[in-house]
Amino acid sequence: MIDQRGASTARPLPAFRSKLDAIRSTYGFEDVSLAPGTSTIEPDDVDLGQSFCGIDLAIPVLASAMDAVVDPAFTGALARLGGLAILNLEGVQTRYDDPSEILGRIAAAPDDEVQHVLTEAYAAPIRDELVARRLDEIHAAGSRAAVSATPGAARKWGPFCAEHGADLFLVQSQVSSARHLASGYDPLSLEEFTRFMPIPVAVGNTTNAEAAFLLMEQGAAAVFVGVGPGAACTTREVLGIGIPQVTAIADVAGARDAYLERSGRYVPIVADGGMRRGGELAKAIAAGADAVMLGSPLARAAEAPGRGVNWGMAAPSAVLPRGTRIKVGTVGTLDKILFGPAGVSDGSQNLMGALRQSMAALGAGTIREMQQVEIVYAPSVVTEGKSWQRGR
Repeated sequence: MIDQRGASTARPLPAFRSKLDAIRSTYGFEDVSLAPGTSTIEPDDVDLGQSFCGIDLAIPVLASAMDAVVDPAFTGALARLGGLAILNLEGVQTRYDDPSEILGRIAAAPDDEVQHVLTEAYAAPIRDELVARRLDEIHAAGSRAAVSATPGAARKWGPFCAEHGADLFLVQSQVSSARHLASGYDPLSLEEFTRFMPIPVAVGNTTNAEAAFLLMEQGAAAVFVGVGPGAACTTREVLGIGIPQVTAIADVAGARDAYLERSGRYVPIVADGGMRRGGELAKAIAAGADAVMLGSPLARAAEAPGRGVNWGMAAPSAVLPRGTRIKVGTVGTLDKILFGPAGVSDGSQNLMGALRQSMAALGAGTIREMQQVEIVYAPSVVTEGKSWQRGR
């Protein structure tokens, strides 16, 4: 013990401040609920459609650029139902003439071997002719061609894809910022990239309002929101970063509204990840999203190429994997997952029916009206009165 009897008391101690003194509360889907208002409407009168980056959507659903979810055939299946699927340009579809064999190996690999199988599968080179072929196949399937690449690959594949018929190019990374510093190479300038690209360029992912606003100023046609909420993603555990989705969506939506007021241009927001049930889709849109991007929920469709499994797109990294293979199963057709009839009562099927019912109960006839409904902090809403359900 230190003897402090002789310590001076002439000067008062300074005020000590911790960075946690100003810590703010953030909210995920299970923390909030949507509050009914003064009016309701018929579910059949709810309009889920919108124009997204020049592409007409009948439903606010995008399929994640994940190899277990999207191949050219899947893009056509989702397009026929009114949504849009995004193909990963750096995945197995552009490395193998016929990816079915490697997809089967990934699905069948034992848990203790799957990391090696993934790393080996993604070591094969991306081939120009396969990129062009996949774009043709997407159009032949009846879909608009939306593709995704990381910033490091965007310089090459952006112009190439635009020349070969792509309709939308997504520059997607773990965390997108308006200013990336690098000493070893010249990073992509989004402002220059969007200026010379003849097709819309969407950008993701972010959780920060200021970053989103600057990305919009630099020409982003849409901004994707979410760092690490996906079921197959381990970014939050591996890197310790991320913001719960409801807060992230609301923050970025605030930036969108401010940018609209300043520029007159509306930039749609896409909630990417963390959603499995219809109620979570409803909360994402109420928080400010214009559309949702789904991965694992759609990987459960019979049309998905993943054969009942899904994996994060950073999972194949040979240096620092930030994803895992998860077994999601195959529960039915894409039509059943999106439009029912649902065979389960947990809200994971007939997602669009659930969204319609939610919007109707809240008096929201359009996506824009749904963005105006009241959100309340209600962590007990998940458990209140549900003791018998928990006991089953």
